[in-house]
Amino acid sequence: MIIEERTLADEGLSALVEAAFAELVAKYGPEGRSGVHPEARFLVAVAGGRAVGCGAVQPVDASTGEIKRMYVAPGHRRRGVARALLAALEELARAQGRSALRLATGHLQPEAVELYRSCGYAPIPPYGKYVGVPTTFCLGKTL
Repeated sequence: MIIEERTLADEGLSALVEAAFAELVAKYGPEGRSGVHPEARFLVAVAGGRAVGCGAVQPVDASTGEIKRMYVAPGHRRRGVARALLAALEELARAQGRSALRLATGHLQPEAVELYRSCGYAPIPPYGKYVGVPTTFCLGKTL
């Protein structure tokens, strides 16, 4: 497996983002789509020549980034792809000069919560659009 940077114009990345949204709608019902920051940088995990996982770091402020669009295709889960992607996103954030990361995930994704906690992320107060949304877990990590 390799991890490389790609843009949203990339077909493999676009397909993963669409699959991620479809899975979220299946779990939580229809919800409004929100865009990512124009300066968000995407990483894609590639196995066997196919994009199998993705994630992005988008800026929050000069020292904080936000993990967005973390997703691994079902056939590639539980193989270390998400953990490798998260480590690469953390390295990207460090290279950008960020000293902290935050993210949000949902209550119907216990495997995601467990991944993030096992990688050193701890609960933080809800932020932004997640304030007052009881189905969302917000987590953060100092890099």
